[in-house]
This record gives sequence, C-alpha cells and structure tokens, in this order.
Amino acid sequence: MDAQELKKWSRMRAELWTKPPFDEATQERVKRLLEADSDELVESFYTDLEFGTGGLRGLMGPGTNRMNRYTLAQTTQGLAQYILNSGVSNPSVVIAYDSRNGSPEFARVAAEVLAGNGLHVHLYPALRPTPQLSFSVRNLGCTAGIVITASHNPKEYNGYKVYWSDGGQIVPPHDAGIIAQVRGIQNMDSVRWATLEQSATHIHLLDERADEAYLQTVINLRLHPGLIASGSDLPIVYTPLHGTGSASVIPALEKAGFRNIHIVESQREPDGNFPTVHSPNPEEGAALAEGIALARQIGAQLVMGTDPDSDRVGIAVPDASSDGGFRLLNGNETGALLVDYVLEGRKASGQLNLETDFVAKTIVTSELMAELGRAAGLQVHETLTGFKWIADTIRREEGRGRFVVGGEESYGYMIGDAVRDKDAVAAACLLAELAHAAHEVGSDLLGQLEKIHHKNGAYKEALVSQTRHGRTGKEEIARQMESFRLNPPATMGGERVVEVRDFQRKTRTLLVDGTVSEMSLPASNVIQFLTDKKSLVTARPSGTEPKIKFYFSVHMPASEWSGILKYEIVMKKLDERIERLKSDLGVH
Repeated sequence: MDAQELKKWSRMRAELWTKPPFDEATQERVKRLLEADSDELVESFYTDLEFGTGGLRGLMGPGTNRMNRYTLAQTTQGLAQYILNSGVSNPSVVIAYDSRNGSPEFARVAAEVLAGNGLHVHLYPALRPTPQLSFSVRNLGCTAGIVITASHNPKEYNGYKVYWSDGGQIVPPHDAGIIAQVRGIQNMDSVRWATLEQSATHIHLLDERADEAYLQTVINLRLHPGLIASGSDLPIVYTPLHGTGSASVIPALEKAGFRNIHIVESQREPDGNFPTVHSPNPEEGAALAEGIALARQIGAQLVMGTDPDSDRVGIAVPDASSDGGFRLLNGNETGALLVDYVLEGRKASGQLNLETDFVAKTIVTSELMAELGRAAGLQVHETLTGFKWIADTIRREEGRGRFVVGGEESYGYMIGDAVRDKDAVAAACLLAELAHAAHEVGSDLLGQLEKIHHKNGAYKEALVSQTRHGRTGKEEIARQMESFRLNPPATMGGERVVEVRDFQRKTRTLLVDGTVSEMSLPASNVIQFLTDKKSLVTARPSGTEPKIKFYFSVHMPASEWSGILKYEIVMKKLDERIERLKSDLGVH
C-alpha cells in the first residue's frame, strides 16, 4: 500500500469514529484529525494496536492504533470470549492500575466489559503495583488478571497487560488464542457492556485484606536476623517517581524495619504527567537526579527509585570517584548483588535446597547471574527476554523445581515465586537490607560488587537503544535485523566472531566450520554474536517500544587479573572493549 492508499484507508477508518457509538469528545478530536490531514491521522488509524511482549501498549488518543476506551473495550471483549471458551468453571479476573492518566477509567472499562460477559471481577479501588496484581491472581484464585500500565514509558503512553491463572503474563497458547479472539472483534457493536445489575453483582471492590496479604509476602522475604530483630537506621533515599511506590514501596520499607527512609517529596504524589522528570524510567540517571541531590544533603547510603507501576527499581550509591559523589548501578550490577545476597542468605539460614532450587535469567542478562547460581550448586534456566518467560519456566518446573531468585538487565528482579513478575517492592526491601548488612561490616554495595567480581570474574555490560518512530521506523528496524542475518560480522572490536545465534530461526551457527544446531527456546526476533573472547553482542527490537536495542557484555576471568591487576584497571579495560565493539557495529 503506497502513501496515498494508506492515507485513503486511514481516512475511511477515521470517518467511522466521527459518529456514535463513539462519544462526542472523541468524534470532535477525530474530525480535527481529518481536517488537518496530517501524518498523525495515518499513524492513528492505519492499523490496529496489537499485543507485544507486554500486551497492549501505545500512545493515548483516538484511533484504532491508539490506547483509548474503545480499543481497550474491544480487546477486553476478545479476552472475555477466550476465557469463556477455555472451559474454566466460575471464571474471574482481577484488575489493577497505576498512576497514569486514564488508568482508572481504563480499569473501569475493562471491568464493565468483563461483567457484561458474565465474568466476576475483583477490582482494586485505587492504584496498586503490577507485582501485587500478579500476586493477587493466584492469591484470589482468578482465571486471569489485567493491569493498566505503560510501565516506564513517557506520559503520553498507557498499556494493558494480561496475566493468566499462574500469575504470569500470557504466553503460548493463551497469547495467540486471545489475539485471535481480539482480531475477531471488528467493531464496537460486538462489545458487551454490563447492565446496572451486572455491575452491582459481578464487580467486587477489593479491600485492605488484599493489600495485607501481598505486603506480608514481601516482608517474609527478609533474610538478615539483625534487621528482623532490631530494624535499621541506615539513611536511605527513595522516590516513587509519581507512581504506585507511594502506596506499596513506602509502607513495605517501613514494615520491614527501616526507620530512616527519606522520601523525595516533590515526587511522592502519584501524577500521570510526571511533572519532575522527562521520563519516569529508573534506568535513566535523570530520573534519580532529585533523589541523589537529597542523598548528598543527608549522607544517605542508598538511593532507590521505582517506575510508575513499581516493577522496576534503579539505584545509586555513594562513590567518591564519580561526578556528584554518587554512581548509578546498571541493571546487571544490581541483579548480581541481589542474586548473590539471596543465595548466600538462604544458604546461611538453611533455606537452600540444592536438589530443587534454581536461578533464572534472560538471554540478554549478564552471565554473572548464571555464574552465581552455578557456584551455589543450583540449576540455571535461561529464557527469552521478558519476565513472562521466567514465570513460564516456574510454571513448567512446579512440582520438581523451586525458583529462588532471578532477573533481567532492564532493572527487573524477582525473589521467590509468590509473585510471577518482576517486583520492585520486594527488590527495594532486599536492596535496602543488603545495604544495611554491608554497612554493618564496614562495606557498601560497591564493595560487595567488587567482592563478587574477584570471586566469579569481572563483568561489564552496556545497552544502546535506538528509537525509530512510526511505520517507517518499523521498516528500518526490520532491515537492520535482516542485514545482521544475511551478513553477520566476521570480527567486532578486534575480536573474532565465532558463533551466531538467531533466535527467530532457532539456530546456532559455529562460524569456524558452519555447523548449525537447533535451539530449544521459542522463536523470537533476536540475533546474538559471540566472540572468541566470550564477548556477547545482542540485537533485539523492543516488543513494547519503537526501538531496537543493542546489548554488549564482556568479562575477564578472575584467574587473569585477581592479584595481578587493580580492580579499577580491569573495569576500565572492559569499558574499552565495549567501546570497540560499539564502534565496529556502528552503534553509539
């Protein structure tokens, strides 16, 4: 379809939105789009908003390719039909939402459509974190769950994530089955809305008991005997970045025994406009800037920030060698600290079972997490990117294996299996506990990280994201990935590429002799290059954002440097290797 045909197609679809059943405000906005006849009209209507790795996610506004009450209602109708066709007796769904603009309305729309289809709905009356939704699915015995959130995306976005009865995000066959039902909903006439009677009898507001059950599960993860007995006065700064952390992380830290928590007051209140940050993403240093400024004033030993739905946590720690006196840890470094602390703590308390327990990580996450698991004598499971695949592994292993801890490089971590998605509430509590434990023995988190590297080898990772907007951006990303498949590099950064892993074709190719073997993971649009120095470079289009992401991971075995080179020199050498890899790949 050329540009003119695409515009004609989009105008035809938009015209339908200028009359009922669409509300008057929506009709007026679409009429203005038609009058302007701009690219925004095409982007809003040229296609339908589809599920990605995290469900629906998109810009808010009128249109078939936008997040609004109508696209959400049609999606929910498809979900309702799938649940009704699944043969589950007495099906029910639990719904939560975060602080984004439109989230309360979207949650109510989903509840009304589900109730209109005869399903019972457990609806949180106010914002709650994503991990609590995951927990509630299993705790309440629900068939499915929905959380309204766009995670860490900018304020213009919102989203809709679906969970199945195991508490994890949907995976095959449920994802394809739901999508098939959703695609069958061609217009709003197919949506069944609840009557007043159905709303009254089928939508049940949850009370404080649901909050208490989740909070107690988080508190039960504590490992440090001294903290449990006496609490902690360690000065810590926390910011919820205008999100659900105000209703979850703050009370969890207090209940866990931390008496000296300082909240960034300008970012305490939930606000979908996120007025103090460009993006409420704890992966970005700018998001923690106000927290770090407060930490300098009070002499805090740890700064933590969570995204709007409290499933990701970013941290900063004191470092005299860094600008401003604080250093941001990346997701792999924080993950290594958590995995090491949980494994050591459970081992010391006799809670580790070498016969059943396992660690899990994703394919783009540092190999250091796997090394820590293996060093503890546990199995390690590697999954595709996204916590839904870790949750799927937990489900598959139930009855013979027990998940202990794991995570992914994008600041998501999970401890225990009561929650089946990344949980920044639990992670924040354990990171604070780890900082407390390190301080007690005269160390800090950087000292703990160096200790881990001395024992397991030094690791360094980097991520570069390139944004590509709209349909042309999608095409450009597709061309990049195809180029990597057809013409993989022979060398990168002075290192010889020895293996190419194509997760879409599910093949592993050894370049020395062309041997091809099959990989067992589900197909995914990911390419990895492994070098003779064990460097790993990954290219992966994001499933939730208009981006292509490049992951770089390098390491130096402890036997090559420990006791020979200073730690700072080793880390600098690893940084230089990453820069050479980036340069050869043309990624900056």
